[in-house]
Amino acid sequence: MSVLKVNEMFETIQGEGFYTGLPAIFIRLQGCPVGCPWCDTKHTWTLDPAFQTDTQQVLAKTSDSEQYFSADEHKLLSLFEQQQYHARHVVITGGEPAMYDLIPLTSLLIDKGYCVQIETSGTFEIQAHPDTWVTLSPKVDMKGGYDVLDQPLKLANEIKHPVAMQKHIDELDTLLARPVTNPEAMVYLQPISQQRRATELAVNTCINRNWRLSLQTHKFIGID
Repeated sequence: MSVLKVNEMFETIQGEGFYTGLPAIFIRLQGCPVGCPWCDTKHTWTLDPAFQTDTQQVLAKTSDSEQYFSADEHKLLSLFEQQQYHARHVVITGGEPAMYDLIPLTSLLIDKGYCVQIETSGTFEIQAHPDTWVTLSPKVDMKGGYDVLDQPLKLANEIKHPVAMQKHIDELDTLLARPVTNPEAMVYLQPISQQRRATELAVNTCINRNWRLSLQTHKFIGID
């Protein structure tokens, strides 16, 4: 898909991974068939035309909903100016953003001097400008039945893996062992829902493997 379906767009602080703490404009796209049971954006899963609405109604949302608007890259850039955003870092997330052709949007933003990051499950091939920062949060054996593909593993700048139990570490080891996986990718472990057991497992594994810990810091400080 090349026309983007936007569930949310807002300015905040990136709370996870390599860019933690950096002001960012988030573009959250609608649609995801992966089916992660712990997903905190399930309102983005369904692409139902009945929920398409006008831009201002989506931008004014104060709670999660399936409403979205359609836009191309030029409209989104003009909205940055209308909303008077200050951040120069753009995070394209979802949903599953790699369902879309992101080459027009990422190319325009990078040409205008923005740093661009996408957050993907790795279950769709990435179509984006080569300078796009790829955050791969691989989703293995989810309800949707999608596999983690070779191409996102090759392009990943960081691999941010959600963990709750040892089997998630084992799944990550299997992915890292695949020959296509970018050996330069930084590895982060992110405890699912900040559970105590998950956090202890992530901390201990990061220490033992010399990996990095990613916490959802935006949740600690109460922002989106």
